[in-house]
Amino acid sequence: MTSDMTARMLRLLSLLQTRREWSGADLAGRLGVTVRTVRRDIDRLRELGYPVDSARGHAGGYRLASGTDLPPLLLDDDEAVAITVALRTATGSGLTGIEESALRALAKLEQVLPQRLRGQVTALQSALAGIVWEDRGPRADPALLATLAVACRDHEIVTFDYTARHGTTTPRRAEPCHLVDSGGLWYLLAHDSERDDWRLFRLDRIADVTPTGRRVPPRPVPGGDPAAFVAGRLSSAPTRYRAVATVHAPAGHVRAHTPGLATRLKPIDDTTCRVDASDDHLPRIARTLAGLDTDYTLDADPAVLDHLRRTAHRTLGATRWT
Repeated sequence: MTSDMTARMLRLLSLLQTRREWSGADLAGRLGVTVRTVRRDIDRLRELGYPVDSARGHAGGYRLASGTDLPPLLLDDDEAVAITVALRTATGSGLTGIEESALRALAKLEQVLPQRLRGQVTALQSALAGIVWEDRGPRADPALLATLAVACRDHEIVTFDYTARHGTTTPRRAEPCHLVDSGGLWYLLAHDSERDDWRLFRLDRIADVTPTGRRVPPRPVPGGDPAAFVAGRLSSAPTRYRAVATVHAPAGHVRAHTPGLATRLKPIDDTTCRVDASDDHLPRIARTLAGLDTDYTLDADPAVLDHLRRTAHRTLGATRWT
């Protein structure tokens, strides 16, 4: 297939994706060829597996139908910018189950996005704003998510600066494996090259990511389940404030009525369970405990108890009759 024919067929495929139905004459006019050439090109697309339906008649009519496989989408500049911004937004939308799919799609699009469009995407992303009804904590940079998603997909070693929870920043070199969203925070699960061990990195603490160009074979995650591995690491990670509630209800009841507890919920017996609400952020501890719909006793640090008392006093003050 000559380069001219290839370019024409790509253009034809793009046109078929922009309108529900085209007449043969309209397609011929857009492509600068005869109707007969259009028919031949349609036949070639069908041979390549694209489901193009045609209508009877002198002029003929063509439309791209839904088939068993998704054909490659051909986007113009405005469409590419719009979809990239939408995917970046979706990765932090909080919609259950959509983040990983959005990241995979974003990784594919970011890889081929022309440089001239990246500035438009960044400008549009920075200009957009949404109403936030609660403090969801630090959010990951969508561009960083896209860069790391590509590195995870390609098994490419990256270097970056990482700031630990105590404020110390160190250079890191790691093999990115998976991106996991937990409790509104994004984590990179990676194998640290210098420490020769698996590590979790919060994306809001990562800076200056640089792909090295070196690709390595895929490294299996211990246990085979990245989400379970991350959940286990998070549940055992040190936190600034300790807060452990012994809840007077079965674990199944608490799990059903308080979503998002995951590995922080442990059964004690048939009628009680333990919820580890420990965290670095006092308001998040208060929100976790406030979500429990039954009585509990609390073992917590003095700072946690002081914060809960102040919160309770403000609530009581707001509801007291005057």
